[in-house]
Amino acid sequence: MPYCQLYYHLVWRVRNGEPLLTTTAEPLILDYLRWRAVGLGGAVLALEGAADHVHLVAAIPPRVAVHSFLSQLQSSAASKFNNRSPEVPLYWAEEFGAMTFDGKRLPYVIAYVEQQKAHHAAGTIIPILERVDDRPVARGTLREPPAVYAAEAGLAAWWGEMMGLE
Repeated sequence: MPYCQLYYHLVWRVRNGEPLLTTTAEPLILDYLRWRAVGLGGAVLALEGAADHVHLVAAIPPRVAVHSFLSQLQSSAASKFNNRSPEVPLYWAEEFGAMTFDGKRLPYVIAYVEQQKAHHAAGTIIPILERVDDRPVARGTLREPPAVYAAEAGLAAWWGEMMGLE
């Protein structure tokens, strides 16, 4: 099997922004999502929701397309939840956000996802990590500044950084 280190941050919303991820429903839905992700060969590193959306940090196997992975999670969770709680059906919005990142940032992204409720309550969200569509956003929120490496020192810095990754 090939070696892959592919980390994704996925975020998606409940259709029409309905606050369906209540204290009763959310644990069930997150369990269904986790179960399906593992069944697809993914590794769930963080999974948390707010009232109307879900964040997932996962390692997805390279043989599975990101859109296919997420679609299967969503359909499985909605189906299982709706069979159990038909009075309040769960439907997901079509849009979703997907970002890749490196192992160096993994602990920070995990911490952000694990603190979703606190971030939303305090208004300390990171806009790019909440994004689910391609509408224009405020300038400066799409990209972090490029890494700057000087010609001689740059290679050594990069090399040292890469050697520290596992």
